[in-house]
Amino acid sequence: MTTAHGFGWRSLLGRTLAAESAGPVLVLVEGAAGMGKSHLLGRLSGLPEAADATRVLWRCGTPGAQPPEDGWQGPVLLLVDDVHRADETEREQLRRLLERPRPGLAAVLAYRPEELAVPGLPLGAPAAAYPPELTVLRHPLAAWDEDRVRRAAVEALGEHCTAEAVGRLSERSGGVPRVVVDLLAALRVRPGPGCTAEDVDAAGVPVRLAELVLGRTAVLPPAHRPIVWAAAVLGEPAGRDELITVSGLGPEAGREALLAALAGAALTDLGDAYYGLCAPLAARAVHDTVHGPLRQELHERAADVLARRQPVPWTAVALHRRASGQVSGWLRAVERAARAAAESGGHQQAIALLEQTLASPLVPPQVRARLAPLLARNAVVALRSDQTVEVLTQIVRDPSLPAVVRGELRLDLALLLCNQVGRFAAGWRELETAATELRDVRPDLAGRAMAALAMPNWPGPSIEVHQRWLRQAVAVADASGDEALRAAVLANRASSALDCGDRDAWELVKALPTDSPDPLCRQHAARGLCNAADAAVRLGFYERARDLLAEGLDLSAESGAPYIEHTALGTRLLLEWWTGRWAGLAERCEEFVTATADMPFIASDARVVRGLLAFAQGDWGAALSWLSGREAIAPESMPTPLAATVSGTLVRLALARQDVPAAAELARTAWSDVVGKGVWAWAAELAPWAVEATARAGDVPAARAMVRDFGQGIENREMPAARAALTWSRAALAEAEDRQQEAAGLYREAAAAYGALPRPYAHALTTEGAARCLLAGSPRRASGQATDTDTPAEESVEAPRADGGSNATGGATARAIAELESCTRQFGDLGATWDSARARALLRTEQPARKGRPPGRPSHPDELSPREGEVAELAASGLTNREIAATLHLSPRTVEQHIARAMRKTGTLSRHDLTPRRP
Repeated sequence: MTTAHGFGWRSLLGRTLAAESAGPVLVLVEGAAGMGKSHLLGRLSGLPEAADATRVLWRCGTPGAQPPEDGWQGPVLLLVDDVHRADETEREQLRRLLERPRPGLAAVLAYRPEELAVPGLPLGAPAAAYPPELTVLRHPLAAWDEDRVRRAAVEALGEHCTAEAVGRLSERSGGVPRVVVDLLAALRVRPGPGCTAEDVDAAGVPVRLAELVLGRTAVLPPAHRPIVWAAAVLGEPAGRDELITVSGLGPEAGREALLAALAGAALTDLGDAYYGLCAPLAARAVHDTVHGPLRQELHERAADVLARRQPVPWTAVALHRRASGQVSGWLRAVERAARAAAESGGHQQAIALLEQTLASPLVPPQVRARLAPLLARNAVVALRSDQTVEVLTQIVRDPSLPAVVRGELRLDLALLLCNQVGRFAAGWRELETAATELRDVRPDLAGRAMAALAMPNWPGPSIEVHQRWLRQAVAVADASGDEALRAAVLANRASSALDCGDRDAWELVKALPTDSPDPLCRQHAARGLCNAADAAVRLGFYERARDLLAEGLDLSAESGAPYIEHTALGTRLLLEWWTGRWAGLAERCEEFVTATADMPFIASDARVVRGLLAFAQGDWGAALSWLSGREAIAPESMPTPLAATVSGTLVRLALARQDVPAAAELARTAWSDVVGKGVWAWAAELAPWAVEATARAGDVPAARAMVRDFGQGIENREMPAARAALTWSRAALAEAEDRQQEAAGLYREAAAAYGALPRPYAHALTTEGAARCLLAGSPRRASGQATDTDTPAEESVEAPRADGGSNATGGATARAIAELESCTRQFGDLGATWDSARARALLRTEQPARKGRPPGRPSHPDELSPREGEVAELAASGLTNREIAATLHLSPRTVEQHIARAMRKTGTLSRHDLTPRRP
């Protein structure tokens, strides 16, 4: 008999049914309970080739279900389910049909191999005498893999099921389709959106699975049941000797019980001499029915058995020790498990175990003082855990805690609050307290607190405050002789110096102990490299940033620091945004946000980049959602440099919507924060838009002061991106003051600086600014000679600025036209839909006279005109008529007409479904 892998045998069934003279075929479908045999037979009954065949459905073990054989005409599709339940009469009838098969017979028999009366023989003993002309195949059904479980989850729950939930579904169900489907049904009726791993745990054991395994256990003799209980208590595949030891039956009785449990399908042979229940969740069903004292004894024996394995699975030992009531043994195992996990890089595993343990009132104070620092040390280098923060907050308040332990815990709690959770104000207070508490008793830890206070990224204190703390940290580190402390302080000193554009900063980066034999020193070096990469990105040293990221990511992975690794991945997204590597960037940002869904602070870089992309693409609603929506971190709670970037975009968005007062107010608030911090490199993404908004609101003196202060702040500093932004800011101010020729020259100077970095998007924006200023005084435009190719001249409005505002009319030069064409191509290559449409609109006002197009409007009866295509593209991205009008310098009424024509030509019912088809 041949085993058929895959479903190629379906075509064989089809060929048999398609020709009455075809040779008969038999497929034996075998699968354990819940593997989908009945579902498969149901699908086979709908085979297209069976449309003209006689279809016979037969469920064995059902009284009166045997089908009559007379009256069968032509090809026959025979589908027999539950063959393992067939009685002698049914088996004999099946033998008769299959030992003397008629031509054109396609038979499929499905059964549970574990419940056959004679193992391996679906029709019992003796074996069936299949004739030579009968093709016989066996098709074993396999459990679903995780990808198939994920597809089922999406079908049942939508896209809101997290990757962790899918993994838990796959793990707990064992991939058994029926168990997966039943779990999903339970999850579907629970309240609230989304689905997490905790929701899967709370769903419990499906009724069908529980009744199946409990029924199989109940029919065993009472003396044999402990072997099933042992498998349930262990909850994982186990060998014969381990099962027998945990059951407490002894060698001979245990062997007899194991054989009986396997014969009755209460246990399953998992291969490689391991045995267990049919699905991991089945263990829970059996475990919960064992009486408490018996269960306690089983857990005690399970802990002893596992403690003899090599290596010892300390987490599992801890679980069994606690379940058996051995508190001291449980706590010793927890500590060993947490240390082992941390040493192997499993920080999240250690955190979960320690959080759960420290939440128990059974933990005595002296053990709590030993375990809490272990939790804190793991949490600082791992990813976010709000529960860790709560646990440590409660422990720090314990008056019985030794002062040194309290200070150490307070330090790690503060780092968690600032780095992983984003609660800067609370973290800053705890750091200041820790620096004071530890100064005399643990100067090394006090130095770490001071070094953390020296980091200027956090909102609030000025750079002078941070630098005072840095000087104290350097003094403590130099006096301590502690290499790990020196590495920690050096990492912060290097990144702080880079942020400030200090010329000796790169030498500090080179001095980081990347090859230290001390893993903690290497971890601090990895942090220093990744922080330096973040600073280099903001300064405009992009090649250096790439090199630092590569080295920092490798070192953070090698030293087991997932938090550092994730922050570096966020920096990489910012680098790709600024250097114009936008292809697939939106998807990468969304994947990062999904992967860090329970860590919104770590996801903030990705959210900001995704919002910047949405703005450039004209999807302003999505941009606002990503930058300042319900799930976004508020700018006042963000690291100052990222907050300045977000604020600059929100100012620009307000300008684009012609809400100049709102833009000016946003600009004043954000500028005040940057000035208060005093790290001027971080003003680069805010300054041009803040200057423009302030000047256009009528406060030109304040705009001049912004430019002056920005220039003084970056003087004699290595800040190429900030220098380009300063030139751009001066250009924006000159344009607002109607010094158009000077503004054009400054914009061109800024474009050259951005091109050298390179920053393609900023280069295109400043190139557009130069062209706009050259055209602003054109006599031809002032006289109204240039008109829109699709829009009557009386409905055109003034040409737009890069922010969506309007400008005075004026003349154009060949150079300005060439610059506009260049930046339009750049915007298009990047995918900046809104910017491209705006630049094309300005270009179109100049090209008709230059190219000498014949008078009259071209006809586009069945396809979108160029202007309709632009309007359709912006409408589909979500812009309102007023926003489109501001972008393309049209009247809202003209936009409305263009959209109506575009919808008619494309046959769409909604503006959001418009797909522009340009000639």
